Amino acid sequence: MSFDDLRLPSGTVDLMAIPTNATPGFEAGKRAGKKALAAMGPELADLQERLFAARSAGSTRNVLLVLQGMDTSGKGGVLRHTVGLVDPQGVRITSFKAPTDEEKKHDFLWRIRNALPAPGYVGVFDRSHYEDVLIVKVHGWAPAEEIERRYGAINDFEAELVASGTVVVKCMLHVSADEQKERLLARLDEPSKHWKYNPGDLDERALWPRYRDAYEVALERTNTDVVPWHVIPSDRKWYRNLAIGHLLLEALRSLELGWPAADFDVETERRRLADEAPIA
Repeated sequence: MSFDDLRLPSGTVDLMAIPTNATPGFEAGKRAGKKALAAMGPELADLQERLFAARSAGSTRNVLLVLQGMDTSGKGGVLRHTVGLVDPQGVRITSFKAPTDEEKKHDFLWRIRNALPAPGYVGVFDRSHYEDVLIVKVHGWAPAEEIERRYGAINDFEAELVASGTVVVKCMLHVSADEQKERLLARLDEPSKHWKYNPGDLDERALWPRYRDAYEVALERTNTDVVPWHVIPSDRKWYRNLAIGHLLLEALRSLELGWPAADFDVETERRRLADEAPIA
């Protein structure tokens, strides 16, 4: 499998020219796609455990998966079906909602820094610092010059993360307006999903063109060689989950993780166990 086409090329971004229902890098279909994701599970879990274990040898490495997308694009689905393949003890998930009064007293990156994964962890941002150049821009909650400043601040921040040992994987979940409508209707049709429906979602949906413009600018301005963007066609849920699973697997593989060496004499400990008196 090759998902190289998911990496956003540099230059002007036109989201209307990027299909939302394509399956680049995997043409075998839904059933095979689900099997392929499940097959990744053992290696994902093994590498995540190696990353977690490396902390005992002083490693500061970690992974940060950034999931950004419109409502119903599937961030929760990725958490369940893809991130859910690894041991939850080694994962830290942060969902960024509207900032609290305390968070508003600080720069927009303050709460992001406070949520960064510790060494050895896979951190996942369900929404992220990009809200501060997306919804904030669409609604005019910050001056244009402040929004402009934030693009550069984000690039500097992400470069700092990489320099400190974090592998950052940024995924924009690209869903169509038609698919979003179908998913919202499905929530209304199923009583068990009414809790997921928010009437305010329709107000935000009405601003779709403005959101698309804001995303295009944000993607263009923060798509760097150090931390590139990946645009994930998300109308097909199974493909979305598979593609992000592949990117997460690549990120973990890039760390070339081994097992930390024992800081004790293994044979001595083996003899101690063999020679111990029976425990009553």
